[in-house]
Amino acid sequence: MNEELDMMIDMAKESMEKALVHLHDELIKIRTGKASPAILNGLKVDYYGTPTLLTQVANVGTSDARTITIQPWEKKILAAIERSIFEANLGITPQNDGEIIRLMIPPLTEDRRKDLVKQAKHLGEEAKVSTRNARRDVMEEIKKAIKNGFSEDLGKKKEQKVQELTDQFSKKIETQIESKEKDIMTL
Repeated sequence: MNEELDMMIDMAKESMEKALVHLHDELIKIRTGKASPAILNGLKVDYYGTPTLLTQVANVGTSDARTITIQPWEKKILAAIERSIFEANLGITPQNDGEIIRLMIPPLTEDRRKDLVKQAKHLGEEAKVSTRNARRDVMEEIKKAIKNGFSEDLGKKKEQKVQELTDQFSKKIETQIESKEKDIMTL
């Protein structure tokens, strides 16, 4: 019974780690006014009828603090890349010169910055909910085990361990959100 509960706690920890990684990946996509190729992560381009990641059909980089450059390996797919950027609704208009696509990152207005902070906090709250759900599931299993004859003292220790784990991940989530908020609000 003890080993089963330990396994459940490990699974909850994995779930919490996944929530943290997902939060990190989502926060990267929120642009902060600086050019970052990461905002194009996951963008798919129609490459000969197959949805393919942009990074697999082009070089993506930054030429300065406010410009992302996309240089496709084949000039034929420039239009497809441009279309994908429009469809992704990034709020950036691609500039195609026939060789390279440039994305000029406009400076953020104060209102837009506040909206992005709200978005980041919402993502953080979703990660916390996911963490708490993992905690709830394990706590229910511990309570069931206690009802079925598992030692109450050991059960309380397991519950305390799960709560400490939850608190630890909540602090990590808060740290990521605070860091992103600072990044967004910095001019």
